[in-house]
Amino acid sequence: MASKAFPLLSFTLFAVLLSLFANSVLADPIDKRIQSPFQFINHLKGCHKGEKVKGIHNLKKYLENFGYLNYKNSKNQTHANDDDFDDLLESAIKTYQKNYHLKATGVLDAKTVSKMTMPRCGVADIINGATRMRSGHKRHHNASSHFHTVAHYSFFPGNPKWPANKYHLSYAFLPGTRADAMNPVAKAFTTWAGNTHFKFTQTQDARNADITVSFYSGDHRDGHPFDGPGGTLAHAFAPTDGRFHYDADETWSVAATQGSFHLETVALHEIGHLLGLGHSSVEGAIMYPSITQGTTKGLHADDIQGIRTLYNA
Repeated sequence: MASKAFPLLSFTLFAVLLSLFANSVLADPIDKRIQSPFQFINHLKGCHKGEKVKGIHNLKKYLENFGYLNYKNSKNQTHANDDDFDDLLESAIKTYQKNYHLKATGVLDAKTVSKMTMPRCGVADIINGATRMRSGHKRHHNASSHFHTVAHYSFFPGNPKWPANKYHLSYAFLPGTRADAMNPVAKAFTTWAGNTHFKFTQTQDARNADITVSFYSGDHRDGHPFDGPGGTLAHAFAPTDGRFHYDADETWSVAATQGSFHLETVALHEIGHLLGLGHSSVEGAIMYPSITQGTTKGLHADDIQGIRTLYNA
């Protein structure tokens, strides 16, 4: 009897262990799923002026980070860190809605919340109070008619750009850069070179390179800390700073892959900043601030018109 019971007991024990292992593997993605730092905004949907709702102080920080809100020189300074939906917050939300072509109600409606929670570039939409995404440069489409289009490209305050005699720029990858990112970044530079007067050459001399590309996590001591997966994806600085940083905590891919961000597309966007472009309110433009996982984009007419206008090309 014992000889027959032993195999049965062994099989039962194996089945239990297999079940526990399978359950732990299946549960793992859920247990380790990291929520986007912007997801808190979903809980504020429907909020409007006059309300006091837990979490509104985080929304104020979000809008301050991207240039829409500034309590420092306001009579409402005491509301900077509270959960009161005040006049200044309503005005900031209206400006945000205008920049993103949403109905400017000042209310956190579903469309506004959906836009705010998208992963995006870490560069602010508004710098020093200039509502940069709605610059509205007009250009005639047909000289024989009154028809025209409105461009929504923008520049950094003061229109910084590379000097006229500095059209050949070198770039280098700093230590720690992902090996699979180098070719996508090189392709992005080639794309910009094909649509501008610039030429880009890779160098191993990072100390003397005009542009440096690197990956960082969290606070990397440039005044613009990354916030973990699903929030700010990357950022770059205006001419002639030359720094371009990816968030190392994001999931990156060379090809368009569901669940990851496209290295080349994000590089195209950040190189636009390196050359002097701000954000665009045209959703199809590479300089639009947000992007979703698995998405690829190329240069848009708005991007090309913007860079040519900046450099009088």
